[in-house]
Amino acid sequence: MQMFSQNPAAAYRRVALEARIEASGSADLTRICLEEAYAALGQALRAIEQQLPGHSEAVAGSSRGYRDPLSRAQTILLWLAGSVAPGHPLGASLTAFYGGLASQTGVQIQQPDARRIARIRQDISDLLEAAA
Repeated sequence: MQMFSQNPAAAYRRVALEARIEASGSADLTRICLEEAYAALGQALRAIEQQLPGHSEAVAGSSRGYRDPLSRAQTILLWLAGSVAPGHPLGASLTAFYGGLASQTGVQIQQPDARRIARIRQDISDLLEAAA
């Protein structure tokens, strides 16, 4: 219970996500995961921006602000790579795509580069747009 009291906004997002997942069909689940990865990458970008010198909210030496959302995005992308249906006509391509994005995201956890994170985020956005 302590986790909920430490960050009520995160607890609310978690509950909202769980409700969306429960109410979704299998076709919507991939979209939800991609949207969540996209949002997590956006959170990481905002955290990196806040750590730039001269920013009013800069926190010296604080990397947790971007690492947590990057780890979340990587976990989601790894799950997507491992959950592509075996008989899917684009199965190999999707597995490689998701796996590549997960790998690129993992690199950003240790050596964050806002431009590369933005590119990963754009790739996810392009996929969401194509699937709409």
